[in-house]
Amino acid sequence: MRLPEILTADLPFLTALRRDLHAHPELGFEEERTSAIVADLLEKAGIAVTRGLGGTGVVGTLQIGNGTRSIGLRADMDALAMPETAERSYKSTVSGKMHACGHDGHTALLLGAARYLAETRNFSGTVHFIFQPAEEGRGGARRMVEDGLFERFPCDAVYGLHNMPGLDTDEMAVVAGPQLASSDSWRVTFRGTGTHGAKPHLGKDPITAAGTFLAALQTIVGRVVDPLQPAVVSACSVQAGNPQALNVIPDIVEIGGTARAYSPEVRNQLENEIGRLASGTAAMYGIAADYGFERRIPPVVNDADSTARALKAAGTVFGDKLRTVFPPSTAGDDFAYFAGEAPGCYVWLGNGPAVDGALHHNTAYDFNDAAIGPGVAFWTTLVEQELAPV
Repeated sequence: MRLPEILTADLPFLTALRRDLHAHPELGFEEERTSAIVADLLEKAGIAVTRGLGGTGVVGTLQIGNGTRSIGLRADMDALAMPETAERSYKSTVSGKMHACGHDGHTALLLGAARYLAETRNFSGTVHFIFQPAEEGRGGARRMVEDGLFERFPCDAVYGLHNMPGLDTDEMAVVAGPQLASSDSWRVTFRGTGTHGAKPHLGKDPITAAGTFLAALQTIVGRVVDPLQPAVVSACSVQAGNPQALNVIPDIVEIGGTARAYSPEVRNQLENEIGRLASGTAAMYGIAADYGFERRIPPVVNDADSTARALKAAGTVFGDKLRTVFPPSTAGDDFAYFAGEAPGCYVWLGNGPAVDGALHHNTAYDFNDAAIGPGVAFWTTLVEQELAPV
């Protein structure tokens, strides 16, 4: 892959920047250092900067020429609350926090694109560089939208990029339609009557009820949802009793988990069916059940027109290494809130092999610096093509 000389010259700086961000991870809505670096570099490049959207979000705006079209490019900035185990020179300096999903790389990519475009100025229109806080389940995109992101910075289209281990760094996948599933949380509390473990007949056992419920939970996807419609229901937390009191049947059992789908219809179905099983199980055992379903992140579904534009740019940069067929992920990304306000497209940039099995959210994961050049080239080519001077 041949990169422009200006970009090639900037790669050492962007690599050092990425590694500095990796060494100083910040959780969602705590990205004070990261957002300050982002804002400073944008301002030094001559780009107008707005701070504070969604708390710690930053938007850089670059308007060139008299073109009327405007587009948004998004990078997430936050890290995860987990330790980094792999030894590297730029290992996390913050205990219990690490960039385990590559948001350090995403931030460096978008800054690289902003610096390049501000120098070359080879387009006509407006680009909004959107640096989002708190993608990792804390609702940063939603906060930015609620703070008036698209009222203050209207976009005719918005684009997101995420690294993908397993694809080579000179590969990109761009596919229309569903890319990421909805990400919702559910909780069930079974309320029985506690009693002595040797006298279960004197109480109402919520643990036995919970066991029945957990076993039945997987029948939703296996026997209720259309087999041609992907869906996931997982129980991820069970809290009951006290391991220091193994002769006590407790009063309550608390269960929580996640539900994932690609369509609104299946999303509704999962919410209804989990609740139906909870209430039915409670009735069978003569106990009570409380149920809550929290809709957190909608599915990410690529718009056809925006995808066509992204495909053109990706084809220019990646040539025959562009993938137009790639399976969607059951992970979630709140880029969905941006794509709900403007036609959106979410693309996958190769991150190379998953070294030692280190995929996203693994304690040994690292963003691959070899992906910086291709990623920046994609962003800049997308802008120059979509906002080409008339």
